Amino acid sequence: MSKQTYRVCFCFRRRFKLAISEAPPEIKDLFDQYSENDIMTVDHLHRFLTEVQKEEKATKEEAQATIDHCLRELKHLNIFHRKVLNLEAFFKYLFGDINPPILPSIGVHHDMSAPLSHYFIYTGHNSYLTGNQLSSDCSDVPIIQALHRGVRVIELDIWPNSTKDDVDVLHGGTLTTPVELIKCLKSIKEHAFVASEYPVVITLEDHLTPDLQAKVAQLVTQTFGDVLFSPGSECLKDFPSPESLKKRIIISTKPPQEYLEAKDAVKSENDPKSGKTQVDEEAWGQEVPDLKGANVVDDKQDELDEEDSNGEEDNDKSPQHLAPEYKRLIAIHAGKPKGGLVECLKVDPDKVRRLSLSEQQLEKASETYGKEIVRFTQRNILRVYPKGIRVDSSNYNPMIGWSHGAQMVAFNMQGYGRSLWVMQGMFRANGGCGYVKKPDFLLKTGPHNEVFDPKYKLPVKTTLKVKVYMGEGWYYDFKHTHFDAYSPPDFYARVGIAGVAADSVMKKTKTLEDDWIPAWDEEFEFPLTVPELAVLRIEVHEYDMSEKDDFGGQTCLPVSELRKGIRAVPLHSRKGDKYKSVKLLMHFEFV
Repeated sequence: MSKQTYRVCFCFRRRFKLAISEAPPEIKDLFDQYSENDIMTVDHLHRFLTEVQKEEKATKEEAQATIDHCLRELKHLNIFHRKVLNLEAFFKYLFGDINPPILPSIGVHHDMSAPLSHYFIYTGHNSYLTGNQLSSDCSDVPIIQALHRGVRVIELDIWPNSTKDDVDVLHGGTLTTPVELIKCLKSIKEHAFVASEYPVVITLEDHLTPDLQAKVAQLVTQTFGDVLFSPGSECLKDFPSPESLKKRIIISTKPPQEYLEAKDAVKSENDPKSGKTQVDEEAWGQEVPDLKGANVVDDKQDELDEEDSNGEEDNDKSPQHLAPEYKRLIAIHAGKPKGGLVECLKVDPDKVRRLSLSEQQLEKASETYGKEIVRFTQRNILRVYPKGIRVDSSNYNPMIGWSHGAQMVAFNMQGYGRSLWVMQGMFRANGGCGYVKKPDFLLKTGPHNEVFDPKYKLPVKTTLKVKVYMGEGWYYDFKHTHFDAYSPPDFYARVGIAGVAADSVMKKTKTLEDDWIPAWDEEFEFPLTVPELAVLRIEVHEYDMSEKDDFGGQTCLPVSELRKGIRAVPLHSRKGDKYKSVKLLMHFEFV
């Protein structure tokens, strides 16, 4: 009889039945090792914390607090009055919220006094879009959601409204419905510092006339007031630190040099006579140069200075109109100098700036100019954005940008998928404040002025050993028929590394049939050449013979902050929302 027939015939009576979660054999052995007569005292637990969990600084008071916490949740145990743990309570501690894989309680612990260019910054792309890049609504809702997740860079594309007397936010030249700029600004003010008190940068892609730029200056000034950081119209010599900019809003865009009516720039943004629609250059790459010849500085590369492909034009014509009050608001100056990529990456000792490259431009440039990009990002800010064909709001591999020191790897925060999960994982580091200090090797210059070479093959620095014991919680967080109409699910786990190319890999456990509480008990090893940039990827899927495997949860964790020992790892939905009950019991060790 086939399995499917068996399920149809016999599983109705058992499909909602759940076995009690039971400690795996290795956990039972550890309990025996660190207990006497089936009782774990404070001294026993303290020894377990220091020897197995590698919490060298753990105190007996902390061990006692752990016992008290577990017993409060297990009041039915007759050991409550004795302040000790039995196997059930010990297992409850290991698999409980009190034992996470990274410690949010330590909060911000990186040095926050270095210049902004020394940090990876949680960065959004077209932050106002609710869905795809072509026809979704523009709204302040995704901006609010991003800020609540700790995103620190919000991008707004600003255009004249239909009557040319006010400013809208929309994806130019598409069917996206606009939202008023003032609504976005007010939402940013209200929600900017809910998740983090560190600065929020607003990157503006500007398609405005000088009179509307002046209006933007007025709206920004009135909305943010003293919260706005505006050092004046001159370029900064050095970027301030995140610490010095706490609870401040920063504006970044290309300072207006002039308004060219000849450019028909706002070429009536949509010229009805021509039947053409002006689309913002960043999203569509209409005038984005191809860096095919990135190894030769030639005329083709000189195209790079014509458009920043970010609505940041660098034209060299005489000024006609100025919006000085708008220019004074810009703290982080963006734009590309004349002379192609080599000029773009030149470091000016007297001023700092922001450069924008598409994911494709960065990839091609990195083939030849990897070290120059790293040197540039030691003082200046590099922003990377998705290529134009990602109309579905998908994302790209952020590691290419990060390994070259790019601070603003801009993502579509509504583009749920593995790339975004890795992004979310990276920014779980440093208390989730949205700023992660770059590794020292990206910031240092050697005795002969040399910098890190991203193409250089490095030796293995450490090996991460990951053991997946078991999982639980799907029975409570999913409908009982979600995975299979007739029987319990067939789960398998995928575990791997997102990092530099040499470190990136995914591995898979066996599939366990008909089990709401799968106990895989499998171990994997991951040699890491650049552990500082590595993110541990964890997914659970349910095997489906006839259709695509069902999603059962995911999380990504910064390897730099993994706690050694046995930990309870909560899983999240595709959107990154934490499930109430679903988690894995895992062991982490560095050898």
